[in-house]
Amino acid sequence: MHTISEDISQQLCNWGIQPAQSNWTTKIIFIVGILLLSYLISMGFRHLIVPIIQKVTAKTKATWDDYLFNDRMMHSFCLLIPPLVWYLLLPFAFNDSPHILNLLLKACLIYIVVMTVKLIGSFLDSLYEISSEHERLKNRPLKGIYQMIQLIVIGVGLILIISILIDKNATSILAGLGASAAILMLIFKDSILGLVAGVQLSANDMLRPGDWITMPKYGADGDVLEVSLTTVKVRNFDKTITTIPPYALVSDSFQNWRGMRETGGRRIKRSVFIDLNTIHFCTPEERSYFKSKGWIEKDENNQIVNLQVFRDYLQNYLKAHPRTHKELMIMVRQMQPTSEGLPLEVYCFSNTSDWKQYEEIQGEIFDHLLAMIPEFGLRVYQRPSGRDINR
Repeated sequence: MHTISEDISQQLCNWGIQPAQSNWTTKIIFIVGILLLSYLISMGFRHLIVPIIQKVTAKTKATWDDYLFNDRMMHSFCLLIPPLVWYLLLPFAFNDSPHILNLLLKACLIYIVVMTVKLIGSFLDSLYEISSEHERLKNRPLKGIYQMIQLIVIGVGLILIISILIDKNATSILAGLGASAAILMLIFKDSILGLVAGVQLSANDMLRPGDWITMPKYGADGDVLEVSLTTVKVRNFDKTITTIPPYALVSDSFQNWRGMRETGGRRIKRSVFIDLNTIHFCTPEERSYFKSKGWIEKDENNQIVNLQVFRDYLQNYLKAHPRTHKELMIMVRQMQPTSEGLPLEVYCFSNTSDWKQYEEIQGEIFDHLLAMIPEFGLRVYQRPSGRDINR
């Protein structure tokens, strides 16, 4: 290469260019040649090698290689080629100018570090897309972990750039940063807590994107949209967005409704208050009426309470209802009597977890319950109103 440089300088002198000018003209020719060579290599890789790689990965059965060799990854790799070519060939152009060469090599190294950080960031994004498609990992809150790794990579890149600029070893800079670790922990407190919380949430399977959670302390009641390093986004049912720090989900309590959705049913647990004055033993007329309806056995001669007949009827009604979950508990029970009557609680599950359908099923059951209560000689307790007093 040195011989080529001398030949070019001699030829320029033969053309009448002064030796001082020919030296810089030679350098300019070298620089143009290096830039042209780096451009050709980069374009050749982008338009020849990359299509071949992507065609090969498209034919494989695995999907992970499609993400690792996607356009974003290949573009980042192509951006790394020019500074590598410059760093290797610039010494030949500036072998007699060490100060200029030193500055140019530093600039190339900084460019290489920046492009490497960008390439690693694209690689981490591809890994996140792969994990999002994986059967076991797609429901894990891994985004915060990838963000923390990317933050560490950026930090290492900044340290390397500083070490290049001040001509010092990166380890000495790290040793200096160790003395200010307390300040760094204070600055990155939320990120560190978010990383630890993300690991705990993922390891214990406490939270997944798409889960319905309720956390009254933060006004959250809806589906989890995203679990990142510093925030958990929840889209509430009123279409507002609530953001919660990840560590709050570990330190505080929240309710996750995933189990209800996976079961395929939603609990109905509601009471009506029966007027205590209407509970009595069945009269012969009532017994005859209940037998004709099939609500009591024909040969039943013991004294029967009308509330018991109604409870048995309601239990059978819920078991026969087409929209109750037959594999989960179905129960009608009495609660502790109060000054407002005797609470009669319906405890069962709908056969769907959809909110609208659940409310329709619950409304249908209690419409029927309230309409049937007078048939058993019972009455729902209701506080006297002005109209009742007037009567």
